[in-house]
Amino acid sequence: MQKNEGKMASAGLSPRLRSGKAGGAGKRVFVGLSGGVDSSVAAALLKEQGYDVAGVFMRFWKPRIDADLEDADLRGSENACCSAESEAAARLVAGKLGIPFYIFDFSKEFKREVVDYFLAELRAGRTPNPCVVCNPRIKFGLFLARAKKLGADYIATGHYAQIKSMSVILSEAKNLRRMSARMRGRSFAIAQDDSLGYKLFTAKDKQKDQSYFLHLLNQGQISRVLFPLGGYTKEEVYGLAKKWQLPHQAHQSFDICFAGDYNAFLKKHLKLKPGKIIFASVIPAPHQVRDKLEAGIQGPGSRVKPGMTKESILGQHAGLPLFTIGQRASIGGPGPFYVVKKDPKKNILYVSSNKKDLLQKEMFVGDINWVSGNSPKLPLSCKVKIRYQGKGARAAIRLRSGHKSFVVFAKPQRAVTPGQSAVLYKGGEVLGGGIIL
Repeated sequence: MQKNEGKMASAGLSPRLRSGKAGGAGKRVFVGLSGGVDSSVAAALLKEQGYDVAGVFMRFWKPRIDADLEDADLRGSENACCSAESEAAARLVAGKLGIPFYIFDFSKEFKREVVDYFLAELRAGRTPNPCVVCNPRIKFGLFLARAKKLGADYIATGHYAQIKSMSVILSEAKNLRRMSARMRGRSFAIAQDDSLGYKLFTAKDKQKDQSYFLHLLNQGQISRVLFPLGGYTKEEVYGLAKKWQLPHQAHQSFDICFAGDYNAFLKKHLKLKPGKIIFASVIPAPHQVRDKLEAGIQGPGSRVKPGMTKESILGQHAGLPLFTIGQRASIGGPGPFYVVKKDPKKNILYVSSNKKDLLQKEMFVGDINWVSGNSPKLPLSCKVKIRYQGKGARAAIRLRSGHKSFVVFAKPQRAVTPGQSAVLYKGGEVLGGGIIL
């Protein structure tokens, strides 16, 4: 861990930023600084609110890129989210704001908890989302634990989401008419009565909302997390960064931060086995629907039934982890062909030229994390997102079997993908979520 006590004359900030606006009341908050505009503005806003702010840059595992090493990962650049350039940018932000700067090295933990999980899921034939796992285990797990040891009351990040305590929600309900829309949208998660619990909500900017990636957080975590950007749009954040002359990297958007050249990374870390590509005029029943049928559970409107396949071999794939459900597969022939199923046991990739074969009305979700900490009564009607950029679809959770919950959509959904997250929403509230089985 390293520390840099940055100094900065208050003249460099606007009067608004120097005001020490009521809210923080001297509470100490450690802000995850990535060097990007979002975390930079988040730290500045918290300083404005009167918090005692410290900046933290987190180092994660990154593959070696030296082409001269036999076991180096063949990629064009290092992990951008924790590169030397990002670290330097984060340090500049801390200096500009005049706040202490720390470096937390989570390289080993990140490799074990995130990268190894990612690779294991791919081997099992699923398509994992590493950010969903990284957040509760690393960014809001290890980061929070270490910050608390150093005296922090809260941690904060530049995520676009909102947290409110139940006491704040009840207070807002009583005073709704007297509160301006601006203050309503930008309230921070300030503890007032922990016993009432906290709720997670979507951000004001629906295009940038990141609540999908936060559904595995628990009450112990969100009670100590602040999301200063939840009530701002991305354009407003850029405007604040420009106004306050905050140094930052202009472009910081990563899909899978540690993978770089995705296919090259998989070829390096997985033993890819060639296998058959089979065309299925009607796709084989997904295992979750087959489980349902075998259990005698009759869900509404299931299109897929066992034994309805008419198959022909189209060619050979280079390895199942290179494909995901819904992907357009370039395999030659009349096409287009879409991946409709992966069978890791038989190492078979099923494709279809009929987009309707990608539709599915039912699915199982494993180990749903309820943000409130309490499981609701079933059946539960809500909206469910099955991918980050997807729209929430009306659905009902009708049955729970062991660690699995049975979800039925009002309308069939395209490319329901095992390994991805199903996140449950009620209005703007994130109820929870789990991994699609």
